Amino acid sequence: MGYNLLKGKRGIIFGALDENSIAWKTAQTVHDEGGTFVLTNAPIAMRMGQIDELAKKTGSQIIPADATSVEDLDNLVAKAVEILGGKIDFVLHSIGMSVNVRKGRAYTDEKYDFTAKGWDVSALSFHKVMQSLYKADAMNEWGSIVALTYMAAQRTFPDYNDMADNKAYLESIARSFGYFFGKEKKVRVNTISQSPTATTAGQGVKGFGGFISYAEKMSPLGNATAQDCAEYTVTLFSDYTKKVTMQNLFHDGGFSNTGVSQEVIEKF
Repeated sequence: MGYNLLKGKRGIIFGALDENSIAWKTAQTVHDEGGTFVLTNAPIAMRMGQIDELAKKTGSQIIPADATSVEDLDNLVAKAVEILGGKIDFVLHSIGMSVNVRKGRAYTDEKYDFTAKGWDVSALSFHKVMQSLYKADAMNEWGSIVALTYMAAQRTFPDYNDMADNKAYLESIARSFGYFFGKEKKVRVNTISQSPTATTAGQGVKGFGGFISYAEKMSPLGNATAQDCAEYTVTLFSDYTKKVTMQNLFHDGGFSNTGVSQEVIEKF
């Protein structure tokens, strides 16, 4: 059941791949809350996923864009404003990829060409997206930009590999660009540090099954699901969070502030 939290609001959603992805769930929830949007993903990701199905369900148009290409992003922003009939109110950046992880390279044996590619896709793309929006003056006042992150940016999770560095950089960009976007355009920028989530990308991390079980036992409220994250993201897109900006917001059932739980003590 929707509450029309986003009625009349327009946005861009990056990264919807399939029904397991947080971006997919967010798009559905935004639609339920009365928001309209364009969907975008890299052409190769679109061939792998089912984004056409999501577009039909939500009455949305798809604009292919490589988030590492400034030219593609400038085109995306211009077309989104044209299709949606006005400036943008919300943006979700849900993009992440490590070539080192995909190729089985350990953190102590990175191939730096792989590292640079993953950093560009996972982190620098967030700056590029915001710079395109900023230069085009494409955001409405009190708009909201959100990127998804993970607490490996603050704590070490060995199998998360160079994605941890990418997320740390992503969070820094949110603070730095958030200052300028807030000061000059009244736009807020935040990151959501989500629980480990059984998305297609998440399940590609070595040892994911064991870790998601551990996090469930550590979190007083249990792990936040993809749908939980979608609903939290909608609150950040809404007018009820107008003064929340430059924050890294933990959405993890309390995992980030739990030293140890009784369940973990009993297990070990």
